[in-house]
Amino acid sequence: MNNGTVKFYDETKGFGFIKDSNSSNEYFVHSSGVVGRIRDNDQVTFDLQEGKRGLNAVNVKRV
Repeated sequence: MNNGTVKFYDETKGFGFIKDSNSSNEYFVHSSGVVGRIRDNDQVTFDLQEGKRGLNAVNVKRV
């Protein structure tokens, strides 16, 4: 389980990006990988899963 901050999330379009707290890497997140509701600047926990264009954040939950 990773920790990070929601850098950007557009609920209407259903995607955004999360910045990892440990590595400062940014990961794509799709609405299908979100548990509950997230907004910009929320602190979250997440897992990583290989997607079509690299690693994606999944099982994203607010802390």
